[in-house]
Amino acid sequence: MTASWTPPAGPGFSYSDTVAGYVVEHTGDRIALRTLDGGPVTLHLTPATSAQRLRNLGTPYRDVTGELDRQLVPGMLLFSYGPVYTGEQGRHFQADRITVVGEPHCPHPQETPGWWTDQLRALAGFYRRSQFGDGAPDFDAYRTEIRSSGEKSAYGVQETDTISRLVYGMATAYLLTGEEEYLDVAEAGSRYLHENLRFHDEAADVVHWYHGIDKQPLGERKLFASEFGDEHRSLPAYEQIYALVGLAQTYRITGDPVIRQDLDDTVRLFEEYFADPRLGGYYSHIDPVTLGPHDESLGPNRSRKNWNSVGDHAPAYLINLYLATGEERHLRMLEHTFDMIVEHMPDRSPDPSPFVHERFHADWSPDRGWGWQQDHAVVGHNLKIAWNLMRMQSLRPKREYRALAEQLGTTMPGIGRDAQRGGWYDLMERRAVDGRHAFAQHDRKTWWQQEQAVLAYLLLAAHTGDGGYLRHAREASAFYNAFFLDHDAGAVHFTVLAQGIPYAVGNEQLKGSHAMSMYHKAELCFLAETYTRLLIRGEPLDLWFRPRADADRTLRVAPDLLPAGRVVLDRVLIDDEPWTDFDPEGMTVRLPPADRRQTVRVRLRPTASTPRPDEGGPGP
Repeated sequence: MTASWTPPAGPGFSYSDTVAGYVVEHTGDRIALRTLDGGPVTLHLTPATSAQRLRNLGTPYRDVTGELDRQLVPGMLLFSYGPVYTGEQGRHFQADRITVVGEPHCPHPQETPGWWTDQLRALAGFYRRSQFGDGAPDFDAYRTEIRSSGEKSAYGVQETDTISRLVYGMATAYLLTGEEEYLDVAEAGSRYLHENLRFHDEAADVVHWYHGIDKQPLGERKLFASEFGDEHRSLPAYEQIYALVGLAQTYRITGDPVIRQDLDDTVRLFEEYFADPRLGGYYSHIDPVTLGPHDESLGPNRSRKNWNSVGDHAPAYLINLYLATGEERHLRMLEHTFDMIVEHMPDRSPDPSPFVHERFHADWSPDRGWGWQQDHAVVGHNLKIAWNLMRMQSLRPKREYRALAEQLGTTMPGIGRDAQRGGWYDLMERRAVDGRHAFAQHDRKTWWQQEQAVLAYLLLAAHTGDGGYLRHAREASAFYNAFFLDHDAGAVHFTVLAQGIPYAVGNEQLKGSHAMSMYHKAELCFLAETYTRLLIRGEPLDLWFRPRADADRTLRVAPDLLPAGRVVLDRVLIDDEPWTDFDPEGMTVRLPPADRRQTVRVRLRPTASTPRPDEGGPGP
């Protein structure tokens, strides 16, 4: 966090930094700003100051240096980077370069229809070229590691999770655009997972997913147990969970019964081997031989539960599986995971931390000594809980869900957000010392934590009508679009420094790795477009589906778990012909019998009763 700081007496020293704020007044070579938490800052312009407009991925640079007198109207959000001089008069901010977020008639360009769709199209093009060049999507050539510029590294492993995350991204690109080249990649990847990385235990009738395949010049070797350091030689729940992320999204579009069987068989794996039937939740690791969670071989992962093993089911695959099927058993599993979150994860000690607990022993007592986490808080996990609780609130409203979501949404900006520069931090101490939560390791910011902030605050704003939540969503979105998009090489930076400068060191310079593929970026694009259009701006949204002839004849087209009564299905085209056999409120389409695939385009629209969030107010 940027804390209150007293500059040294005397001439002091200089450094360079970023400041984010809203224009209060622009006169001559000075811009008076109000920072994100309301503090005053004066920017000093020089003859060398340059300014650009916030731009989307794949769009050209737009210089506005000569337009600042006209563009910097009161209330306009901007980011400035430049030298900061400290001395007896305090801090003097000199503007080297400025990014103006919007323009007077459009202060939030990230909310214009198609912004996120266009960004997803650019992302899909980058990852398709990086993995397959200009040819057909041959997943035998897929590699986990992609360098910053898009080339594959020498690392020969194909990790199941990263393939599935790429599949998710491509399927999602099809959902928003209807461009079949993306669905071709998603279906090819789904087949490759089924044929090469799936292990069907016939005796138990469950499916396990291999960690990956090590591709070498003299042959290949399948890796059953995890090769990742924290999970070495175990079957971690989160790897099995993320093996399904692309399959579930592709199934929503195609209704492929083979994919459905793989999904069902893996869900059965979770219930048979990871679930704790006595105390609830899911164990984080099981032994690859005995399939037990209590084996000594698991070491520090023995008899453990964590956020990933309990909470990640919902966003990764389970919500999408429920949206595609409407099955009660998936609703029960969703409800169970969220009940475990609200019951066990908040800190209810006499001196509670505002952050949730994330790691637990088998009896749900917090584990504050595990590995790298210790008693540290991942800011993005707290935001992810708030976001997903509000999704579940639409499906199964409970006072406890909403209360925890709003509690986290209200407290996180004061402890996990950078109020001077914008953006959200990564890892912080759960416990405050002298009123401050220290950084656990560094003050960098990762791409996926910005996603959680954007989606959490968009959905909180949509449910509550609170303009403060909407302001947090807009500020997080502006920071992400200003600093994480790689306009030179393509795609999105893994990490930036607190100032927004890309952190190109080690694995964090990669565009593809064990931690990064296409999932979080595509999810942000899809759901930010969905929430903004349908719930914030009150605009319609078109989606595309491509059901197979052997798919279930009821197609469910709800894009997400949305507040009841706020969105209806307005129009359906099947192979470009109008179709009227659909349920507007249930958002289902009764498909006609078919001996071939059909293209289904649907239009969703907000109802007349959909409220717009109040854009005023000081925020939570």
